[in-house]
Amino acid sequence: MICSLGIAAMKTIVEAEDFIDARVTPQGILENLSNEEVAKLLDRGQGGLYPLFRQCALAVLNSGSNSDDPRALFDKYREFDIRIVQQPWGINLELTHAPGQAFVDGKMIRGVREHLFAVLRDIVYTANEIVESGRFDLKQPKDITNSLFRILRNARVLDFKGRPELIVCWGGHSISREEYDYTKSVGYELGLRGLDVCTGCGPGAMKGPMKGATIGHAKQRIYNGRYIGLTEPSIVAAEPPNPIVNHLVIVPDIEKRLEAFVRLGHGIIVFPGGVGTAEEILHLLGILLLPENAKQPMPVVLTGPRAAAPYFERLDEFIGLTLGHEAQARYRIIIDDATEVARAMMTGLDAVRHHRKSIDDAYNFNWTLDIPPAFQLPFDVTHDSVAALDLYLDRPVHVRAANLRRMFSALVAGNIKEPGIRQIEAKGPFVIKGDRRLMQALDSLLTQFVAQKRMKISGDYKPVYKIAS
Repeated sequence: MICSLGIAAMKTIVEAEDFIDARVTPQGILENLSNEEVAKLLDRGQGGLYPLFRQCALAVLNSGSNSDDPRALFDKYREFDIRIVQQPWGINLELTHAPGQAFVDGKMIRGVREHLFAVLRDIVYTANEIVESGRFDLKQPKDITNSLFRILRNARVLDFKGRPELIVCWGGHSISREEYDYTKSVGYELGLRGLDVCTGCGPGAMKGPMKGATIGHAKQRIYNGRYIGLTEPSIVAAEPPNPIVNHLVIVPDIEKRLEAFVRLGHGIIVFPGGVGTAEEILHLLGILLLPENAKQPMPVVLTGPRAAAPYFERLDEFIGLTLGHEAQARYRIIIDDATEVARAMMTGLDAVRHHRKSIDDAYNFNWTLDIPPAFQLPFDVTHDSVAALDLYLDRPVHVRAANLRRMFSALVAGNIKEPGIRQIEAKGPFVIKGDRRLMQALDSLLTQFVAQKRMKISGDYKPVYKIAS
């Protein structure tokens, strides 16, 4: 968590109450930036950091929005600007035409400003210490993992030295009220047992468990609960950090985000979701099915309210067809029983602790988990790369899982990531082709996602995919 921050907000000088101009002054870890760092952050040209910094900053200032359309956000705040002012005693951030919802009585909300400076911290560190340092070959598995470790360490996420107690919660940002309330119930049961929560930091099933956990922690007089949010630049505008997140980390891409989840987490709970949730499940199961990871304990529970039972039945069938019974054996499905979910996590955490202790692995970062390059290297989503995916059932299980994960990642891009949305508008839906039985199962699963409105929050959903006959 970044150090406490001070703020001096200027008076609003625009007529619309939705917009505010302000000056923000950090204290502590980001009091100073070098002239070179400031120049990079203000560089608006190709290769400069300003477009990335502005995009992520606007996203966190928009926390609480009910839209998952990044272009609508960028269009509404097209005049938004952020400048770094270098002064003898440190830096200021000057915001122009910023979202008014980030302020109360002219002062920026404390949680929002912490998220704002987390963005600045991670963008500067990743650019300087990871990408441009020359110390990492980001095509090599060990270097990818080491670079991720350093990003998380710099964000102070690894400071915790206690027993395994971090539960990763996955699920959709577009879920029903009943499903959202159930995620809060599960989070509450986790909080009562002293467990912390890590999610993708956005709304829906990413917010609910954190909200429930805060109540459980409060009842147990736990004042240092951790609510870790992991995101990446291409998705943060569609899923801005929810206000409960107290440790926000921006990693460079979706593959590093997924690796961070499985290396940080001690147990994983999956709530109902859409293509992003399917991507996460396939990433996890593909890794756990590797022979090198056969002895890795990782409690995994798929859960939702009674109404979500058909969703999990269909998902379980899809996993059984594509990855086999061995994959199904790596998780439990628990319907409408938040207490049992939390108890299952507690039992599983005992196995994690004993295993890590027996092999002298760290509690706060799973170094011994083997993650092959197919799950680490970024997938460049294009119409050609999606059409070229090897989606056949006679391939090795980890190849099936890796390519299915990439396919679902492309659908996420087409749904809510600005570059993917532009590609769909220019060239039409992605064309998916492969094994006939697999395509039939995929079509059935995606049809369910669309019918249950799990693809998007904003507007009428238009499919971004077409399954070739």
